[in-house]
Amino acid sequence: MKQLLIIVLALITSSCCSAKKITQESSKQIPENTFVTVEDIPETDNNSISQTVEVKDENNNIIAEVDTHEEAKQVLVNNSLKTDTISYVSHPPKPPKQENTLSINHSRWNTLLQKYVSEQGHVNYQKFKNDKTSLALYIDTLSENVPTDDWSRAEKLAYWINAYNALTVDLIVKNYPIESIKDIKDPWEQRLWKLGNKWYNLDEIEHKILRKMDEPRIHFAIVCASYSCPKLQNTAFTAENLDAQLTNATKEFLSDTKRNEITKNKLKLSKIFRWFDDDFKQNGSLIDFINTYTTTNISEDAKISYKDYNWDLND
Repeated sequence: MKQLLIIVLALITSSCCSAKKITQESSKQIPENTFVTVEDIPETDNNSISQTVEVKDENNNIIAEVDTHEEAKQVLVNNSLKTDTISYVSHPPKPPKQENTLSINHSRWNTLLQKYVSEQGHVNYQKFKNDKTSLALYIDTLSENVPTDDWSRAEKLAYWINAYNALTVDLIVKNYPIESIKDIKDPWEQRLWKLGNKWYNLDEIEHKILRKMDEPRIHFAIVCASYSCPKLQNTAFTAENLDAQLTNATKEFLSDTKRNEITKNKLKLSKIFRWFDDDFKQNGSLIDFINTYTTTNISEDAKISYKDYNWDLND
């Protein structure tokens, strides 16, 4: 009998403790006077939210940042703050990092080209010199936006083509008036421009960067400020239009009889094709390359000679 009494008392005690625990847990809920901006938190059937939630106290300090509606409620329950001072509000999540689709804006260079370069490629260096502030600002833009590994190939090509042309114009403007780029001492070796953290010259941009990108058409896009060069295009190169722009520049140069004379059995070419012969043989012979961009069907046995190069200024 005594043992039975002990068991009964034990059961009663256990029952009371369980009841007390249940009562304590059930009391942990959002107090009635708590201010909660529920309308700001979009809910779904599974009680999740489409936005992250900041839980703030009366001083607008963030207590926690959570992912679901229920988690926000639990934060309110677990923080012993005044029941009339706690609120939680939703806000849009941080947008995912977007791929860089426009690494640099070349519009300032485009404006300068439109103003001071004719459709035929004649450059008004005097006007460029009078507007040297705008040219300097564009070079500053180049300096502040040097290509990185995450740039596309087209973005890099457009950047360095425009850079080469703008820096060449800047070199002429710094020394103008002159009759030829060759009037300047070591014009292609002078490191006059700091792009990012490095000083560049024209030779490095052409031979160490652009030619390494295996795009032979760059030779008809970059311009050395001379009469026998391809014409300076009066629009800036852009990643979006690069392929069409390079093709157009190549076709224009080959069809210019002052720079190239092309018939089925005889070619009298610009020395560009001799100087950079290997660049044009990546996918066949030099004639294969030229046939791609001319309407004349050139024979593989055509005789090739080269024109004298005129280094007079392209003004």
